[in-house]
Amino acid sequence: MNTSEAQPRLIAVVGPTGTGKSELALQLAEQLISIGRPAEIVNTDSMQFYRGMNIGTAKLSLEERRGITHHMIDVLNIRDESTAAEYQAQVRPLILDLQSRGVTPILAGGSMLYIAAALNTFEFPARDEGLRAELEAELEAHGSRAMHARIAEIDPIAASRLDADNPRRIVRALEILLLTGEPFAAALPAKTESWQPVLEIGLNSERAHLVQRLEDRVTKMWQQGLVAEAESLIPEGIREGKTSSRAIGYAQALGQLDGQVSEKDAMEITTRLTQRYARRQVSWFRRDERIHWFDYQNPDLFSDVLERARREAPNLFG
Repeated sequence: MNTSEAQPRLIAVVGPTGTGKSELALQLAEQLISIGRPAEIVNTDSMQFYRGMNIGTAKLSLEERRGITHHMIDVLNIRDESTAAEYQAQVRPLILDLQSRGVTPILAGGSMLYIAAALNTFEFPARDEGLRAELEAELEAHGSRAMHARIAEIDPIAASRLDADNPRRIVRALEILLLTGEPFAAALPAKTESWQPVLEIGLNSERAHLVQRLEDRVTKMWQQGLVAEAESLIPEGIREGKTSSRAIGYAQALGQLDGQVSEKDAMEITTRLTQRYARRQVSWFRRDERIHWFDYQNPDLFSDVLERARREAPNLFG
């Protein structure tokens, strides 16, 4: 059990995509509210920031939120760029404001660097627009894999933790390395220091089950109309958005609309990228020793989580 000094007033539900984090966060909020402790949910899925990107991000509708206030959802236009540094600057004052009003913030989502930005004691270096422009030009000329190789020469540890096919993070990593000479945030030490005490709940299960679950999820998204949703966002500027245009699912849906890939290939590519992303999430979160892990297949999942929450945060759930 936590000592009184270390008892958390902040909860985070994390884990790979498709594991039921949104539902568990709702259940925890409802439990707190039922015992007279207000609770609200703070989104940590970077793609759910975007207005109009609903199906491909599994964003809960207003009805599905069951009357629980959600923050950091639909806060960006489709053309806006999303960065973990900006998120940190926004989410920490939000968390402190909720706590000052007696509301327990429950963070829910799987965007790794954004969760770290909210929970961990590190600050992001300032951006250099001139250097950023040079790196964007280099990206256009040589591609993200060549830039990833450049990072590997400077900081092999960071390179090993960066996806060579994620151009936004590659550019930002190289920008930070060149500005500071220090390792990029992807090379954060395995043992993290908390910005404030947090009860961190992780959801995962056997790999084979999650692989199939994610394939089924992609199929469902296409059935729900992901391609039509992506098409509706073209006039809003999704093609020009540095972040939104590269979102898994939307990029493939746009490719299907352009005739570059068939529907079958678009779905297969999305499934493969989603599964690969989930593996990277698992690898990232496994380094966080604060997380209490639970199997999302367990029929007693919520009761087991609640039992642990009562032990770790009796100030909230006792």
